Order: sequence, then structure tokens, then C-alpha cells
Amino acid sequence: MKTAAVKTENVDFQAGLETIGREARIASRKLARLSGGQKDRCLEAMADLLLQRQETILAENAHDLEAGRVKGLNAALLDRLKLTPARVEEMAKGLRALTGLPDPIGRVDSTWLRPNGLEIRKVRVPIGVIAIIYESRPNVTVDAAGLCLKAGNAVILRGGSEAIRSNLALAQVMADGLAVCGVPAAAVQVIPWTDREAVNQLLRLDKYVDLVMPRGGESLIRAVVEQSTIPVIKHYKGVCHVYVDVAADQAMALAIIENAKCQRPGVCNAAEKVLIHKDIAAEFAPKLAKRLLAKKVELRGDAAFCKLVPEAKPATDQDWQEEYLDLILTVAIVADVEAAAEHIAVHGSAHSDAIVTADKDTAELFTELVDSAAVYVNASTRFTDGGQFGMGAEIGISTDKIHARGPMGVEELTSYKYVVQGSGQIRS
Repeated sequence: MKTAAVKTENVDFQAGLETIGREARIASRKLARLSGGQKDRCLEAMADLLLQRQETILAENAHDLEAGRVKGLNAALLDRLKLTPARVEEMAKGLRALTGLPDPIGRVDSTWLRPNGLEIRKVRVPIGVIAIIYESRPNVTVDAAGLCLKAGNAVILRGGSEAIRSNLALAQVMADGLAVCGVPAAAVQVIPWTDREAVNQLLRLDKYVDLVMPRGGESLIRAVVEQSTIPVIKHYKGVCHVYVDVAADQAMALAIIENAKCQRPGVCNAAEKVLIHKDIAAEFAPKLAKRLLAKKVELRGDAAFCKLVPEAKPATDQDWQEEYLDLILTVAIVADVEAAAEHIAVHGSAHSDAIVTADKDTAELFTELVDSAAVYVNASTRFTDGGQFGMGAEIGISTDKIHARGPMGVEELTSYKYVVQGSGQIRS
């Protein structure tokens, strides 16, 4: 595997992607037959190599960061791109955490006997070959490789041009970890070309690829959905809300909002909107402003909020559905929990939304009305994450409803087949 981006003069992307896809398909058949123990040994080898080669990985990442600064990437995007010793350690821990999870492949989900004597078993199997198209965050390369391996899938990765050197260095580590266990390196491949045409060709590779997962901004996801001839699971944008109810513990609400907005603003489960019940707005809005302005958060809001908080800017129509991925927050005053749920239904992205309230009936109503992948009561939206949900790592947060929803861990990267045992039955 190459550790530097391949020059694209006179590259036949179709032929190159055909080769990558064909090799991934061959590797997937071998992966499907690995035992759980074999896969766990590969994961341990990958984790060991990550730490052993940390210096090389960070050096390649430093080149990407410098190039990103020259391109004018904002602070939030640079944070998503940046690797540190702590983040490398976190990636290695994520791989090791997967070894503690049960192997889903071959698991019998259900068995039943038909009147004619046929025994039918529903058995977990790998999806096959998964393509992941993502931006900025190089940890996706490691998370995807580990999760797909645990679920018995080969993976083709296409990261953003801003992280090409980091991704190629990480993929080399993953491939070498597989080699230690005798697994084909083609089980984990990073497309070495940053040209858009490489993505176009990948999205037409339905002969070899079973599933595409885009992770990134809205424009990326829409482009993938429009062009792909392969089924797509969307990791859509995270327009996450926190609703502060009239019965909220206001100190708790302030802590939750600060965490959801400020802990790491450049990620999809960060809060982008806050809704405040009208009966506590006069008291709570100034407290919120004081707390967040001290954290250098830019506040925008509806007319009612701006009247209470003079520092806030009037929100535009676009603000209500914008995923900022930055220290910007838009706030609205709403009549009640039902109005909050309606606002979320109109402006949200079905990712993660929260209520802060001490009223159990109101909390239950909120969880019934809000149709998002994750709905929180008295907790930060930042917990929508495979690791935080106990899944090990995750490959994305699905905002779809078909096949998988929310954090996609090992279980969500499998399918099933029916194994039917007979004794000579024929259909009349």
C-alpha cells in the first residue's frame, strides 16, 4: 500500500477502482470465514502498530495540518483534522475495545419449525464490501477498519484531500496489522487519489461494493446520494437541539448546554440550537448568555431571545437548519414542549435532541414526539457516539430509518440470511 498520494496525471480511475473493488471483494470472502479469535488478534496487532508508529503518523498529520492552514480551514475543521498522542492512544483503545465485544457473525437470531418439518434459522452474516466517503477526521480511517474487520467486511475508504497523508499512513498501519494475522491487505484500502472523479467512479462500483456510507457535510452527502448506484446509508448533518422546559433544573440545563455546545463544537453531536420555554425565558436567557459568552460562543436568536439578550444577533431563516460545527448557537423561545417538538421536526436533522426537565410526564411526551435517532432526557447530546453507547467505536451516526439508525457499531454492519434445513421436502 502506498504511503503518499498518487499523482493523477493520466490515471485511469475506472481501471484503478475496478482493481481496488475486485481485490476488496476477494478479501471479503476470506474475512467472512475468520473466527472471532482471529479477528480479535488482528485488532490487537493494529492497535500495537498504531502506538509503535505514532511518530510517523503524527508527522504525516502535521503536513496535512499545515496544508489546511494554507487553505484557510477554520479552527473547528483543523481540530477535526488534528491528531495528537492522546487521540492516537484513543484510536488504539477503540480497536482493543472491539475485542471485548461478541462476534456477531454466525449468530442465530431466531429459529422456527414449519408444519412441513423445515427448520428455518436467521443467521448473522457480513454485508460484504463497504465504501466509506468522509471528510477531515482521520480517526475514521481506524474506526472504520476496526469495525468492518470485526463484522467480517472489507472496506474501501475515501477521505478528504485535507487528510490524505494522515489517512494513507493510518491505512498502512491497518494493512500491516492484518498481514501479521495472514489477512489480505486489500481488506482495508484507502483510495490514494484526491480527484473528485475517483469518487464518481467509486459510486458506480456496484459490481463489487455492497454499501456506501458518506460522512461529512450536507453537500457531500447529497452528492453521494444523487450519484451512487450502490445503496447508501446517510450520516446526515447534526442539527441537534436542547429544549429547556419550564420544570428544568436551570443549573443542570446550563451545564448540559455548555457541554453540548462547547466541549467539541466541530462534531455532529454538538448542540446547534437551544429552545427555551417562554415562562422561564426572562430568567434563563440572561443566565445562558452570560455562561456562553464567557466561552466565546456567538449567540443568534429569534426576536424574543434578542430582546432578552442584546448581545445576540437576529437569526436568519437559514440559521434554524444550519449545522455550524463552530462556537455559534441559535436560540428560540417556545410556548411549550409540543411547540419545541414541532420546531425540531421542522428544523432538525433527526440526529440527536434533548430535553432538560424534572417533569417525568413532559419528558415522556418529548421522547414520544421527537423522532430522532437519539432522544435525551437530562443529558448532553454529545453522548451520541458508539464508544459512549458501549459499542466500541462506531462507523457513523445514521439518520436513516432503514437497516440502521443512530450510532453504527459492529451489529449494524451485518446483515442476515436464512438457513433452511430439510429432510427431502418438496413444495406441492
